[in-house]
Amino acid sequence: MQGINEVEGKVAIVTGAASGIGRAITELLVARGARVIAEDIDPAVLAMESPSVVPLVADIAAEGSAEKAVALAMDRFSRLDLLVNNAGIIINKLVVDMSRDDWERIMNVNVTGAFLHSREAVKAMIPQRSGAIVNVASYASYFAFPTIAAYTASKAALAQLTRTLALEAIGHGIRVNAVGSGDVLTNILNTVAPDGNGVAALAAHGKSAPIGRAADPEEIAEVVLFLASERASFMVGSVVMADGGMSVKVGS
Repeated sequence: MQGINEVEGKVAIVTGAASGIGRAITELLVARGARVIAEDIDPAVLAMESPSVVPLVADIAAEGSAEKAVALAMDRFSRLDLLVNNAGIIINKLVVDMSRDDWERIMNVNVTGAFLHSREAVKAMIPQRSGAIVNVASYASYFAFPTIAAYTASKAALAQLTRTLALEAIGHGIRVNAVGSGDVLTNILNTVAPDGNGVAALAAHGKSAPIGRAADPEEIAEVVLFLASERASFMVGSVVMADGGMSVKVGS
């Protein structure tokens, strides 16, 4: 496998690209020679525009957003090689306190958005008989925690979407895999942390992992890049755990 230059010349879509893991993935892809459609509901994504980054402000779960992202890749770069379904949200409520709107918003962003983007990406990749999809799952895909039932259910669904789509897509030369991330220093908990400091909450919880800390977004981005590259050419339907050993600890 020596001599493979990872993703140079590839075209990618990254959802949730404006901050955290998504921004780290986008920056790493660009640094390694890829061009990226950076999609996010946050208009801050517009500031990422460059010759290699085309920003798109969109709600990934909204009707037509996936089609728009793929069409933008084809219009600007004439192909689509990679999709990273990274966007995700979390709500911190007991099941008895959770509204249907709470539940559906989590599922729409974390699962339906990934489904819609994967469906449209595969359609674009089939004619070229190549491509890769990487989903950002979690150790919460496998383990339950009080107050985040919708999040854990959504990440479990994402893991199963990964496996099932992998079987359907590999015959077209398209690989589908996921990374099961642990606690990562991002702003995902800002709206649920009592003091609004989600990064501090994640840093504190990360200390309970065997590695003794939370991850930097760049560490998860490296795993995503590996799964997206030809270095992972024999990986199909895998959920690669990058959680500092949290799943090993929880499962013991």
